[in-house]
Order: sequence, then structure tokens, then C-alpha cells
Amino acid sequence: MGRKVVLATCVLNQWAMDFTGNLERIRQSIKQAKEKGARFRVGPELEITGYGCSDHFLESDTTLHSWQVLAALLKDPICEDIVCDLGMPVMHKDVVYNCRVTFLNKKILLVRPKMAMCDDGNYRETRWFMAWAKERIVEDHYLPRMITDITGQHTVPFGDGVLALKDTCIGSETCEELWMPGSPHIPQGLDGVEIFTNASGSYHELRKLRTAYTLVESASMKSGGVYMYANMRGCDGERVYYSGGGCIALNGEIVAMGNQFHLAEVDIRTYRNKIRSRSHAAARADVYPRIVVDFALSGPQDVSLPVCEPLEPQFLNPEEEISLGPACWLWDYLRRSGQSGFFLPLSGGIDSCSVAMIVHSMCRIVVSSIEAGDQQVLTDVRKIVADAAYTPTDPRELCSRILHTAYLGTVNSSEETKKRAEVIADSAGASHRSVLIDGAIEAILVIFTATSGFVRPKFRVNGGENRENLALQNIQARLRMVISYFFAQLILWAKGRPSGLLVLGTSNVDESLRGYFTKYDCSSADINPIGGISKTDLKRFLGYCGKAFNVPIIEGLLIAPPTAELEPLSNGLVTQTDEEDMGMTYAELSDFGRLRKIAGCGPYSMFCKLVHTWSDKYSPTEVAGKVKHFFRTYAINRHKMTTLTPAYHAERYSPDDNRFDHRQFLYNTKWTWQFDAIDQQLPELEKAYNKRPNKPELGCDVSRVEDTRSKV
Repeated sequence: MGRKVVLATCVLNQWAMDFTGNLERIRQSIKQAKEKGARFRVGPELEITGYGCSDHFLESDTTLHSWQVLAALLKDPICEDIVCDLGMPVMHKDVVYNCRVTFLNKKILLVRPKMAMCDDGNYRETRWFMAWAKERIVEDHYLPRMITDITGQHTVPFGDGVLALKDTCIGSETCEELWMPGSPHIPQGLDGVEIFTNASGSYHELRKLRTAYTLVESASMKSGGVYMYANMRGCDGERVYYSGGGCIALNGEIVAMGNQFHLAEVDIRTYRNKIRSRSHAAARADVYPRIVVDFALSGPQDVSLPVCEPLEPQFLNPEEEISLGPACWLWDYLRRSGQSGFFLPLSGGIDSCSVAMIVHSMCRIVVSSIEAGDQQVLTDVRKIVADAAYTPTDPRELCSRILHTAYLGTVNSSEETKKRAEVIADSAGASHRSVLIDGAIEAILVIFTATSGFVRPKFRVNGGENRENLALQNIQARLRMVISYFFAQLILWAKGRPSGLLVLGTSNVDESLRGYFTKYDCSSADINPIGGISKTDLKRFLGYCGKAFNVPIIEGLLIAPPTAELEPLSNGLVTQTDEEDMGMTYAELSDFGRLRKIAGCGPYSMFCKLVHTWSDKYSPTEVAGKVKHFFRTYAINRHKMTTLTPAYHAERYSPDDNRFDHRQFLYNTKWTWQFDAIDQQLPELEKAYNKRPNKPELGCDVSRVEDTRSKV
């Protein structure tokens, strides 16, 4: 006969190295869990320190302060009569591990180290931690004296063990262990573990949450049981935003989900007994070390078993994710930075308009949270706007206090983009102004001509060569960055308000990949909410904003060709377009980016794939030309990635070299060996392409290139 248990999985918005704030948020989560009747609580990965401490994990201070926070919790009456599972770094035998520390009533029950490190994407865990490699082995861990003074324990179990309570058995996984083949929950379940926990530090990427939930459902479906998934939420100090999404699954179905606490009453044993293959495997399973705990999750009266109704997980589409994820990231960054708002150079194009809409979305979220009674958000707003009596009720009005925009126009700017910038700023509620910067550009030209023999550079359309043309474009872009920072520092001063503004960047992931921006231009900023988002997804996002936020001008914006407006107009009309300048479309850039980063393709293998993918529109020779052009420009501009503004991570092909994409920035831009390998394939592929009525199967002879390489 089973019994009812109440479980709590917690989603916390922690801040790296903020031990004081992290402790208080952990305390509040335990308090709320107990108020809901929970007798077991699990929180996210490394919740005591925050996940994004990076090389601070190499400092002894970090582990020391973690023990101090744990000591405060052990002594706190709020932690009595509830099993608490917390995340922190622990040094065992002079090696630091990413651990789960479980305690009850001033006694540490088990320190369970993570057994699989994550080193892909933005993760670099083996730089700071070692994976525990001793399966089903538990050792003695000698406690710091500050903990011994509280618990009376000199040693505690450390290793790959499980907790055997009076009424159930609990096993633990940490983040990556759910994603890897042969996850620990499989052998744990065969040895009788009924409740599995996963403390995670999973950051947001577009379209990612569905994968995580599928893994959670699968984990509890194979052999039955409860799977509790707790994740970090918020910006804890880095480019990533932890997406929350904690949930509880029972026997293969999600029964609780959300952004904070989730409670579930469960019955496991009948389900398991029906799976005969599972029973045969369990009879042969290896035994886990069990730490016996004189405590029951169920109360003496909890014999009734209410039915847990499964939920149908609701997943956001990418447009909705963009409206929420970067907006929440901006809010966390703003409230923790001590600044009073944002400054955005608003060009009237898709990228800067997307940033304006994301800030507007942030203001909508803030107002909604305050209306729901969130006092912390209200306190943060009042601090940001420097008004202790202010309570926002309208997102546009709040945006007028927080977002300051400027159209930094020149003689090369069109009236159309100027008007779009004004309408978008008004729709968002931003405090907007239009500024002409031709005087500043002329001052630079006067200085140059006076020191160069009075030779004045000209645009290409006026007879100048390429160097002149680029220099005249770049000085406009770079002066916009200088002016943006000047305005950001002094706009609030001019209004008699304290503090300054954070400058927002507006370059998207595709332009960064191609290097299609001026180094230290107005894409250089304090933070960039769209730096990890593709142009294609930004267009979809703006289409969503047009309907969700009632901004009708967006329809015209979406059909306008993207342009930098840095070259002279022709009869008042734009002649320069981004895609023409780049020599490739944004859709093609997305293909290049996914193949280069996600599929791990160099020039040759990228050509081999695209000669199939693009066969309906390009010949093999044309594909080869586009691939070569991409890799030449990628190599020429790779150095720009070292100066990218810290940007919200949202896309798996982000070229950000600071954390995500560790490639060199100095290349041989001729790619002689790689391009020769492509050229060797072209004659045969062109013959096949010209026989397309028979639709032959095209292919690259990899062995020929490998044989050639082996002779070197």
C-alpha cells in the first residue's frame, strides 16, 4: 500500500557570488515548500554560489563561503523537519566536485558529486570540477569544523549513494547526467529508487525546453517513478539566461510544471510491477550504497492516494520566447547594474526595432508582476527610476522612464527610416529624439584633410576607391557609438535624475557570423539582447509584436530591405542593401552558421552538404562560390568576434568567441587546401547537375581528398 508524499522542486533566480542574496532566496524557497506541506525540497544546480561563477570556482574562498551558507541553513529553524537537497562546490581529498548536499534536522545525510561534466556550448565544467568516477562507491568526507560544531558529525558519506527513508528511496542526478546515455536514474530505478531528482543549470536557447521535458518524461516512463526537475532561472551574471521550467513527472507523464514550486502526490509501485521486463532487470541489478534515514516523507495519516492528473506541457513558439527570455535577461541586468535605464540608437531597421520591442515587452512583464503583487519587482522599479512613491500601471509610461532612444541621422539617411524609428519609439513608449550627426562627421574630415595635404576622401559613387568608400561609411558608424555613450551618460543628468543609462547593442547573430558590422560602431554597447538571435527569427518576432502589441507599422518594416544607410542616397532613395553588400542572403547565412557550428563543417564538408540542399536553386559551381565567399569573409572578419558586445545567448550557432565559439581569430584567408578540395569535385558534380532531368544523386568523393591529404 502506497502513501501520499508532498514534494517541492524549486526554481531560483540566483546571482553568481551573491552569497547573501542566494542564502535568502534558498531560505524563502524552503519556507514556501513547507507552507505547501512538502517534506522534501530540491533546488537548482550550484544554487549556493550561483552557476556562472566561472574561474571563481578555482578560488578557495568560494568553497569556504559555500560551507558558511550551508552552516547558516543547518542552524535555521526554517529547515527543520524537511529534507533539503542543495547544490554547492565541495573539495574532497583536494579535488573540487560539483555536489548535491542533502541534510535533515542539522545532520548531513549525503554529499553526492556530479558524475558527468558538461563541456559543450557555453559550459566549461571540467575547467573547474572533476567528475566522480567511482560508481556505487561511498567514502568518508571529513567536514569543516564549523559544520562539525553544528551537526556533531566528523565525517559524512560522499559519493554515488542513495537515500533510504522509512517509506521510499531517493536517488540524485545533476543536469548533464539526464542528457547522457546510460543515465544514473536507470540503474538507480532497478535497485528500488522511486524518487529521482535532477538539479539543473540549463540555459535558454530557442526551441530547447521541449527537449528537456521529453527527457524528463522518458526518465520516469522507462521503469516508473517520480522525476523532479529543478532548474536555475534568470541572469546570474553572464550572457546566458537560465530558463527555469521546473517540473515533476510521474510514470512518464508531466504532472506539475511552472516557474516556481510544484507539488505532486504519487503512487509508483503498481506501475512498476506491471512492467515485467523491468522486474527481471531489477532482480539482476547491482546494489547502490544506501544511507538509511530515520524519516518518512509521508505522514501517518497520508494513506489516501488522490489521482495525479497528467498535464499537457505548453511550449512557447520562438517569437514568444524572444519576447520573454531576452526581456527577463535585460531586467535582471538592469536591476543589478545600478543604472537607471537604457539608451538605444534606433535606426528604424529590423534589428534596433526588435531591441525596442524587447524592452517594451520587459516593461509589460514588470507591470504584470507588480499587479500580481510582486513587492521585490516594485522595489526594484522604484530604485531604478529614483522615485520611492512610483507604482507603474502602464507599460508604455514605464518605458518612457527607462528607455531613451535616438535616431542618429546623416545626409545619407532616408526619411522613411527616420519616420519608422519615430513610430516604433512611440509604440514602445520610449523617450525619443532625432539627431543629425553630420557636423561631427565633417569635423573629422576637416581634421583629416588638414593633416593629409588637403586630400578629401570620396564615396565610390563620387569617384572614390574602395578604401575611401569604407572609411567614409565606418566613420559614421563609429561616431554613432561615441555619441550614444555620451548621451547615455548625460541624458538623465540633463533631466535632473541620478545615475546613467546602459547602451544597448543591435547586431544580430548572422551579421556577427559574417562580420558585417564596423568594429567599435554602434553595435558596440554594454549589452545586446539580440546578439544571439538570427535575422529570420527577429522578423518573426516583429510580426508577433505587430499583433500582440498592436504596432501596425511593423508590417511595412518587415518588407523593407535591410540597409545600413551609410552611402549617398539616389534621389532620396536608398541604394545600399545589406544582402547585396554581404554577397549572401540572411537565410543563406543561417545555413552557413548551422553547418559551421552545429554540424561542425569546414569549407569542404559544408560544400558537400549544400550542393544537395541548394540544388534546386544553385549549380555546384555557384554553391562552391558562395561557400568560398563565406569562408573568406568569415576569416577576414573573425577578429571582430573578440570585441562583440556581451549578448543574450539564444542560438546554437552563435559566433561569440568569448564563451561559446572557441576558434582562432587569425586565419589564412585563402583556405588553399580546403578550396582545392572543393574544386576537385566540381567537374563531376557539374556533369551530374546538367543531367538534372534524370535527377541523379550528387555526391562528394571524400576518399579522393583524404588520399591526397595523406601524401603530404
